[in-house]
Amino acid sequence: MLVKVFGAAVQGINATLITIEVNVTKGIKFFLVGLPDASVKEAHERIKSAIQVNGFKFPRQQIVINMSPADLRKEGSDYDLPLAIGVMTASELIKSDKLSDYLMMGELSLDGNILPIKGALPIAIMAKENGFKGFILPTENAKEAAVVEGLEVYGVENIRQVINFMNDEIELEKTVVDIEQEFLNNQSNFEFDFSDVKGQENVKRALEVAAAGGHNIIMIGPPGAGKSMMAKRMPSILPPFTMEEALETTKIHSVAGKLETRASLMSRRPFRSPHHSISDVALVGGGSYPKPGEISLAHNGVLFLDELPEFSRSVLEVMRQPLEDRKITISRAKFSVEYPASFMLVSAMNPCPCGYYNHPDKDCVCPAGAVQKYLNKISGPLLDRIDIHIEITPVPFEKISDRTPAEHSSEISKRVVKARQIQAERFKNVSGVYCNAQMTSKMLHKYAAPDAAGLQLLKTAMDRLNLSARAYDRILKVSRTIADLDASPDVLPRHLAEAINYRNLDRETWAG
Repeated sequence: MLVKVFGAAVQGINATLITIEVNVTKGIKFFLVGLPDASVKEAHERIKSAIQVNGFKFPRQQIVINMSPADLRKEGSDYDLPLAIGVMTASELIKSDKLSDYLMMGELSLDGNILPIKGALPIAIMAKENGFKGFILPTENAKEAAVVEGLEVYGVENIRQVINFMNDEIELEKTVVDIEQEFLNNQSNFEFDFSDVKGQENVKRALEVAAAGGHNIIMIGPPGAGKSMMAKRMPSILPPFTMEEALETTKIHSVAGKLETRASLMSRRPFRSPHHSISDVALVGGGSYPKPGEISLAHNGVLFLDELPEFSRSVLEVMRQPLEDRKITISRAKFSVEYPASFMLVSAMNPCPCGYYNHPDKDCVCPAGAVQKYLNKISGPLLDRIDIHIEITPVPFEKISDRTPAEHSSEISKRVVKARQIQAERFKNVSGVYCNAQMTSKMLHKYAAPDAAGLQLLKTAMDRLNLSARAYDRILKVSRTIADLDASPDVLPRHLAEAINYRNLDRETWAG
């Protein structure tokens, strides 16, 4: 008897329909074809054990299974469930009436329990697009898949439940998620808040400007000044997710297997903070079977690189193109996958190897030229993609011991959201541009042109502070954001003055 069961293969952040054809005839052999990898081929032993433990006989006949399309590589153990159901249906142990209505995925343990899978959300989206009535998958992934409206999602714990359901002996419980309620309940639930930060008002302001315009930022300061502490609080002042952003971000984390157990839709922007020993592949993605890297896991959120000069030069250089293109394409001999990588880069570094250059109380003990050499570990092209450079000094005792509560993240976030709304209106007819950080030089002349007084201020600042030419566009971008925070249609001299103060590393005298 020949039957067809349906599963899915995940490539990038999208899923492809896999048709599993099972034919049982006379003989004793087991054939699995259609470009399966080693873990898929090992399914035979798991399926056999799961079927026998649950009281059925594994057919002693020739079984031929084809996984179509045959030119697409199938990997992982997630095909165990559809393969097992296909074998039992072809052996007439299960009714075949419902098979065409349901897509199913799940790894089997030897006792028939169904273990979690990766990529449940993109598979559910594909199932709906292909007109399936429902999706049967492990209970742990059910809430994630139930985000897709118009698709019946059934979480199961054991293959026996699926068998009984196919034989009309039981009805499975449908998983229902109130997306909007879950989304809204968790949006403002942050572990870290800026109200915990004492002092550092100038740095908080710089981070607010960065969040409002989507600007990349680098903080330079001695150990213990609060660089990491403030970076961790960045997601709490970023604009809330839109539903589209939440779906796309959840898909990436689903494919990477990074979603929390029994989670549904991500409601808070991701914050990724890889260690400086990370490899190129771990940062940008890749591997034999490409998976998302840290830059894609930070999509629509924050990528925090602490101790920036300690990262390998090659690691930092491979990040340059994604910073510009906001996506990463990973190519292999037979295929290529594209992952989105639109993240906000927040980085931190000590001013020198000993950490105390420009410190108000401690002397720097680095030899001559060490400060410039340390800074040179970050290439000019990478530094060129960072709009805001802010220097941090230690908080004095008076500020640390002050009991007055600082401003809450929710208050800062309100100002950020208003500025982003102004930008959304400004760029509504421009494809691919959503915030000031993405403006081209041509757009700067249109939206951020300073008046005569502003131009004179800019010229004087560039001459006196020895600012490099690359600082010009960055200052205009940041000043446009400051003007948006001020609800000003024009870029005024005071906006330019503040933006100029955010270019510390461009000053030729900084490391002198």
